[in-house]
Amino acid sequence: MAVSQAIPITRHPFANGSYKQMLIDGKWVDAASGKRFETHNPATGELLATVAEGDKEDIDRAVAAARRAFEGPWSKVKPFERQNLLLRLADLVEKNFDELSQLDTMDMGAPLSRTRAYRLRAVGMLRYYAGQTTAIHGETIENSLPGEIFSYTLKEPIGVVGAIIPWNGPLTATIWKIGPAIATGCTVVLKPAEEAPLTSLRIAELAMEAGIPPGVINVVPGYGETAGAALASHPDVDKVAFTGSHVTGQSIIRASAGNLKRVSLELGGKSPDIVFADADLDAAVPGAAMAVFANSGQICSAGTRLFVEQSIYEEFVGRVAEFGKKLQVGNGLDPNVQIGPLVSEEQLKRVTGYLDIGQKEGARALAGGGRVTEGALSKGFFVSPTVFAGVQDNMRIAQEEIFGPVISAIAFKDMDELVKRANNTTFGLGSGLWTRDVSKAHAVAKSLRAGSVWVNCYQAMDPAVPFGGYKMSGYGRESGKQHVEEYLNVKSVWIKTA
Repeated sequence: MAVSQAIPITRHPFANGSYKQMLIDGKWVDAASGKRFETHNPATGELLATVAEGDKEDIDRAVAAARRAFEGPWSKVKPFERQNLLLRLADLVEKNFDELSQLDTMDMGAPLSRTRAYRLRAVGMLRYYAGQTTAIHGETIENSLPGEIFSYTLKEPIGVVGAIIPWNGPLTATIWKIGPAIATGCTVVLKPAEEAPLTSLRIAELAMEAGIPPGVINVVPGYGETAGAALASHPDVDKVAFTGSHVTGQSIIRASAGNLKRVSLELGGKSPDIVFADADLDAAVPGAAMAVFANSGQICSAGTRLFVEQSIYEEFVGRVAEFGKKLQVGNGLDPNVQIGPLVSEEQLKRVTGYLDIGQKEGARALAGGGRVTEGALSKGFFVSPTVFAGVQDNMRIAQEEIFGPVISAIAFKDMDELVKRANNTTFGLGSGLWTRDVSKAHAVAKSLRAGSVWVNCYQAMDPAVPFGGYKMSGYGRESGKQHVEEYLNVKSVWIKTA
């Protein structure tokens, strides 16, 4: 592991220690309680901003504004007009992307080398959803009833959407929630993560600049147990779209029962990444390493269970460990940094706790294994890229989501055994495999119980390709036409014409 030298703090126009209000009904307002909370740079501890802390009363105000907009002027906006609004927002995000990527880096820690790479994805998602606005349509259906009865379907916006997003990618998570809502004619109350709320608030500013009407997008920062819980249980919210932990996902399902609101959940994972002996190892080593180390392992679909064929296990896992040791760890504002901090002290305690558990369970740390305490980095929440060898399937580090830069390397002998073990998890979000054998690739891809399978790559994403999970990784999809369908109701119409 290479440690980056400290760099001067760069003041950001939106993260300069000032106070940020919440957006309700097109106006920037304080929390009804007057409460505020602080958000800090996890690399340095620097105060970035104080933020209005919303709770139930603010959620009530925001939902009421969203309902008025949905049943009022917004309901008369035509698909072509919604398309133009999304295209204008896409242009503004592209114009201000360097600022947005730096804001993500400062607020949640991901290095600029990562956040800058999201330009195509972030802008592309908005333009993809813009294209979907004019592609929403029902069907005429020939029925078998006697007489002259005509039947057809309509696709209608579901209504007010409560969107709750995590801290590990605020820019893209915000767009993933507001994009399909605007495309379909819904309205949104967005609750960003308290650890990293600033990018969502800045995108809300750009949405207003793009001309999106008051009440269509509302942003209420706050804590999960107050603002988030109030949004999930609100009787006038028609759908909740949530990304986060499976434990919180379960609580949202329970909270949704009051009015049987629609729910879509993109939850956690413990994804298998499989390396066969016939793989291109020169490509598989960095691919498998960065499938976990990217974003300091704070990715729900990270390939944290690294299954390696027995005949190459020692060589391959050793090479991955050496790769991890060479990664540059430091403040993400340094363009040479590859691994930034964890988002918070709470997350640091969680990850280092699992590092202790892994060693107590008998796994061997070939790289990393602890917190970075050198120089200026001791002020931040940094963990060395870690590779555990000798991991067994029943170890906690092989079964539980760590959400840190920690690889659990597991040996396997044959394909039948492998598939059974790879699927032996409560999660089913992502998976990967590395092989030159196309027949093997198809067979394993079909057998894995996961929403995404990457072959000879990892974490490839595109706005047109659906993403989501099996089992405890949730249900519903984000991206693709399936994502848009999550925000629509289907109405059947019958007309007797004779």
